Amino acid sequence: MLMSQLYSPTLRETPAEAEIQSHKLMLRAGLLRRSATGIYTYLPLGLRVIRKVEAIIREEMDGIGGQEVLLPIVQPAELWHETGRWDDYGAEMFRLQDRQGRQFCLGPTHEEIVTALVRSEVRSYRQLPLRLYQIQNKYRDEIRPRFGLMRGREFIMKDMYSFDRDEEGLDKSYWDAYHAYQRIFARCGLEARPVEADSGAIGGDVTHEFMVLADAGEDLVLYCPACSYAANSERAEGVAIEPDTSLAQELETLTEVATPNASTIEQISAFLQVQPKDCIKTLIYLADGRPVAALIRGDHGLNEIKFQKHLGCSSLELADELTISETTGAPVGFAGPVGLKIPLYADYAVVNMYNAVVGANKEDHHLINANLNRDFQVKDFADLRETMPGDPCPRCAATLEGARGIEVGQVFKLGTKYSSALGATFLQENGTETPLIMGCYGIGVGRTVAAVIEKNYDEDGIIWPMSIAPYQVIVVPVSMKDQAQAEAATKLYQDLQKIGIEVVLDDRDERPGVKFKDADLIGFPIRVTIGSRSLEQGQMEIVLRRTKDKLSVPIAEVVPTIQALIKDGE
Repeated sequence: MLMSQLYSPTLRETPAEAEIQSHKLMLRAGLLRRSATGIYTYLPLGLRVIRKVEAIIREEMDGIGGQEVLLPIVQPAELWHETGRWDDYGAEMFRLQDRQGRQFCLGPTHEEIVTALVRSEVRSYRQLPLRLYQIQNKYRDEIRPRFGLMRGREFIMKDMYSFDRDEEGLDKSYWDAYHAYQRIFARCGLEARPVEADSGAIGGDVTHEFMVLADAGEDLVLYCPACSYAANSERAEGVAIEPDTSLAQELETLTEVATPNASTIEQISAFLQVQPKDCIKTLIYLADGRPVAALIRGDHGLNEIKFQKHLGCSSLELADELTISETTGAPVGFAGPVGLKIPLYADYAVVNMYNAVVGANKEDHHLINANLNRDFQVKDFADLRETMPGDPCPRCAATLEGARGIEVGQVFKLGTKYSSALGATFLQENGTETPLIMGCYGIGVGRTVAAVIEKNYDEDGIIWPMSIAPYQVIVVPVSMKDQAQAEAATKLYQDLQKIGIEVVLDDRDERPGVKFKDADLIGFPIRVTIGSRSLEQGQMEIVLRRTKDKLSVPIAEVVPTIQALIKDGE
């Protein structure tokens, strides 16, 4: 490719819309352009990178028996009604109607439609296992699209679905995909840490996210430096706490105190001159429409996902002001466990609290010296709080550390969630009709590219791993007006093309500094500089983008040297 013909509009200034490095550099290097909020057009360089990541994914998916399909983006509402997700998925789903008034959605995911496909074709255990995958656009109406390809409304995903006859088969499919993901991300130049995660709207009991640790990550990853435990903050486990009699204190008299204009933990702590850890927060929720209360220590946060799983409810939402008033007799900020007539669930950390400060269920009032069992009882203790760095590891009790992470992939054991709902069954050897056992496995293709950039850049631009660089080499003559330089550059360009090396010739009539800046900004792994002085000496200069090392190489050895560098970089 000639640089003069390459549609690669680089920018010297960073667009105001860009917040993180990958977004800034993809815009500046001419990889993509914004079409609308959360929607982007891939330009030639960006699309080449995408296609390389897709090629790696295809090789690894094919290698574990995956077969590629292409499922429709526009999906009929009927299938989503069968699984109950038409209403449950929420406002993120793009919904539309055809001219006859029939309802459809733009696929945010494809569990329903792939299961419907398989139920119409697979009838016998002899057709299993089956692993189908696709690489295709997904659509989600994100409430806050941001960070370029990190969180968009239209994005490219690889999703694979496995169908097995039993749990043993699902386990094999799951771990085959898990290890294939490790290889995919390694080949893309990423260290992606698998962490325990929550399955969210997809469902299933077992799931791992693949996280790239980076400052730009939206998720908090907790990991143990002493063992292999790692989980995202939604899933990270707390440690059960037993009553410790050595911490027991004399129970003081329960007393109501006026706390005017003090409704938050910070305000209460300051007003009563106590520590947040000496307070108990009482949070009122609606679980499947019924009010319940969660009790957590004042310096802790409630993990709603843990709470919902403990309750086993389909929906959990923070109660509105009217419900709180009707339940507690007080406005928001003054709820407490004493006298509440709804089920109380407490985090483990509450078990060893004595003489605590709680809401009085009365406006501008709190209770001091509230004690478990004497003043209030709880239905259950459970791990309900947000686990944080500094907490003990649930596996080995060492101290957990934390880092921000970018989720680039996730694998799920779905079980029969979708096959049962959609009637996707098969006949066992003994003639028994059984629901298919399913798993699903996703990779965010664009997000993977963004994560690569977040881990590979410097002040001059992108530093691509050789495996997914848009082109491997750029040949830069200092001046195309110099006939000797132009001829040498063109010959090298043609020689590299003949042996299959992806190369760009910067044939533009630009100053050398402009050419070098663009080469570094785009991130070509190898730059060959051709100047009059080096040609007189029978040499060319090879510059490595990652290390900035410069090699003066005899002209006859330039091509084999480049071949060796590419092989070493793969």
